[in-house]
Amino acid sequence: MANTSDIPSFKSRDPLSPEFWDERFERDFTPWDLGGVPQALRTFVERNPAPRTALIPGCGNGYELTFLSEAGWNATAIDFSPAAVQRARRLVGQWAERVEEADFFAWQPQQPLELIYERAFLCALPSTMRPQVAARYAELLPADGLLAGFFFFGSAPKGPPFAIPRSELEALLAPHFELVEEGEVVDSLPVFGGQERWMVWRRR
Repeated sequence: MANTSDIPSFKSRDPLSPEFWDERFERDFTPWDLGGVPQALRTFVERNPAPRTALIPGCGNGYELTFLSEAGWNATAIDFSPAAVQRARRLVGQWAERVEEADFFAWQPQQPLELIYERAFLCALPSTMRPQVAARYAELLPADGLLAGFFFFGSAPKGPPFAIPRSELEALLAPHFELVEEGEVVDSLPVFGGQERWMVWRRR
């Protein structure tokens, strides 16, 4: 976790506002950014080589979009922060057209999704938004579709990132999903303090 003295002063304090994230990307304050593709995702793709149609909500810098696209996946990355979208389009190069400025709760896929990749999206939003996020996961994924990624566990109320108690995550997802895979995260960033778990949930 960054020292308080190292954190710049920001005007926006509302993570539900695009301006909140614009400020942080524009000032290069992104302690949640790994700077590459997490090992658990690489391993998952190696074990499941068949390309899938995937959504990356809250894509940030878009590293995973490049990785999945190069693996043959039909991946789309979205973010509601114009600054994040601008940066991601620059970083992903030839895949820039796959980065869209969009609201996760309003975006519609052009074809059925097979996977939603979760990476620092759920934990970026206040706890009051969690039921809406879980409902949207379920709405976007058909039966047997996968919700795969990283979940940040804990009970500390401050954020972002906002940690979630494991029991609460299970209560949110269990009505529509079953947990089919789980593993440790070997490359967690300090901001996540070793509290992440890699999980794959299958839509019932």
